[in-house]
Amino acid sequence: MPPRWRRVVLKLSGEAFASSLSDESIDGGVVDRIAAEIAKVRSELGVEIAVVVGGGNIWRGTTGAGAGIDRATADYMGMLATVINALALQDALERHGQPNRVLSAIEMREVAEPYIRRRAMRHLEKGRVVTFAAGMGNPFFTTDTAAALRAVEIEADVLLKGTHGGVDGVYSADPRVDKAATRFDDISFKEVLDRDLRVLDLTAITFCKDNALPILVFDVMTPGNVGVAVAGERIGTLIG
Repeated sequence: MPPRWRRVVLKLSGEAFASSLSDESIDGGVVDRIAAEIAKVRSELGVEIAVVVGGGNIWRGTTGAGAGIDRATADYMGMLATVINALALQDALERHGQPNRVLSAIEMREVAEPYIRRRAMRHLEKGRVVTFAAGMGNPFFTTDTAAALRAVEIEADVLLKGTHGGVDGVYSADPRVDKAATRFDDISFKEVLDRDLRVLDLTAITFCKDNALPILVFDVMTPGNVGVAVAGERIGTLIG
C-alpha cells in the first residue's frame, strides 16, 4: 500500500535522546535507532521527511529562567542545544547512508545551513532528510510551535509528534498518574483545546487547527513505530 502522506514533519523531544548516564546528555543508541528507522522509511516508502528536535536533554529555557537567567537568554541557550541534537541525528543518518541537511534558524554556517523555506523544500524533493534546528530563532516559543510552523511552511501533510515516557497518544488525563485515563484514537482540535490536553504546546495546537494540519501523536521509543507512523498506519492518536 502507498503511504498515507507524501511529506511529513517528525517532532522529537530532546528528552527522547537523553542518556540514563549522569555524565552524558545524548544516548547514541537511541539516536542511531531512530535514524535507522527514518532512513529505512525514506528508502522504502519514498516519503519526504523533515525532523524538528528539541533540546531538553541538554538545556531547557524555563529551567534557566527559574534559576535567575534572563528568559530570552535562557531560550537562546535552548536553541543552541537543539543544534547539538540535530548534528547528532545528522551524523547517525549519514552512517545509515541517508543524505540529509541541518537547517538552523540561527546562522552558524560552519555546522548548518541557514533556514530558507525554498531551500528546505528543494532538499526534500531531492530525497534528503531535513532537520530543522534552533526552533524558530525567537525566544518564548517552544520547539512544538516551531515544528508546527515549519510543517505549514513546507506544506507538509501531517505533524508527527513522537512522545516518550510510556505515553503512546492523547489521553483523557495523564496515564502515568490516573490509571483510569483512556486513550483517544481520534480527537478534534476543539476537544483538545476545550479539555486543555497539553500533549503539545497549546500555541502549536491552535496553529495547526487554524491551518488544518493534522497531528499524529505516538510513542517514538517503541522500535518500529517511526515507520508505522510515517506510513500512516493506525497508531497513537490522530488530532484533526
